[in-house]
Amino acid sequence: MNTTATESTSLISARGIVKTFGERTILHGVDVDLAPGRVLTLIGPNGAGKTTLVRILLGLIDADKGQIKRLPGLRIGYMPQRLDVQPTLPLTVARFLKLSQPAPDVDMEALLKRLSIADLQSQQLIAISGGELQRVLLAKALLRKPQLLILDEPAQGVDLAGQAELYQLIGSIRTEQNCGVLMISHDLQLVMSATDEVICLNHHVCCHGKPEQVSNDPAFIELFGPNISKGLAVYTHDHNHEHDLAGHVKPHSHS
Repeated sequence: MNTTATESTSLISARGIVKTFGERTILHGVDVDLAPGRVLTLIGPNGAGKTTLVRILLGLIDADKGQIKRLPGLRIGYMPQRLDVQPTLPLTVARFLKLSQPAPDVDMEALLKRLSIADLQSQQLIAISGGELQRVLLAKALLRKPQLLILDEPAQGVDLAGQAELYQLIGSIRTEQNCGVLMISHDLQLVMSATDEVICLNHHVCCHGKPEQVSNDPAFIELFGPNISKGLAVYTHDHNHEHDLAGHVKPHSHS
C-alpha cells in the first residue's frame, strides 16, 4: 500500500506481515508505517487481526513472515482497553502509576494535572469512573515519555460527552510531544476528526487513507454495509485479552 511515511522516517515500519494460528491465517501481507507526529487508526470487524497486528508491532509475538524495522531504542507507551483489577485489592491511583515504571513525583504531578486527574491520586483504582480510569491508563502510558503511543479503544467506558474531549486531549499530546499514535477503534465516526490516517483491516489491508477516503471506499462499504455512507461504522471490537496490574498481556487463547 502507499504510505505517507517512508521506512527511513518511520518509528516502526512493517512489510508483508503474515501470521497464522494453526490453520487460520490471521494476517496476510500487511504493511504499516508509524511516523512521528501522526495518528493512525486501525479499524476492522471482529477477528480481523487488529490485536494480533499490534502485538507483533509491540514485539510481544513474532510474525511468521515479513519484515519489521523499529527505530533503535524506541520508547513505546501502551494503553490497554481494560484492566483486570481484583475488587479486594487495595491499590491507589498513585501506587498503580508507580508500578513497574517508577517516575519522579514532579513528572507524575505535572502529567496528572495535564490530564485533569490530579485529585485522583489517593483514590482507590476500583472506585474511579470509567472515564477517569481511561485517563489514568493514558497517564501510565505517557509516564514512559513515549515516542510511540499505542491506544487500544481509548474511549472505552467513556460517555459521549467525554469521548470528544479525550480524543482532543490525545491530539494535543501528539502535537506537544510529536509522538506517533496508533489507535485501535471500533467506530470510525468517533475518530474521524482525531486521526490522520485509517487502515481498515480484515486479515489484509482492505483500504487505507484519510478518514473521509476510507469511509467512502467500496471495500469499506462492503465490509460494514450501506449505512457507512451516513458515517455509521459501529461494530463490536474483538478484544479477548486482559492485562495485569503492570500492564502486561495475560496468557490467552488465540483469536
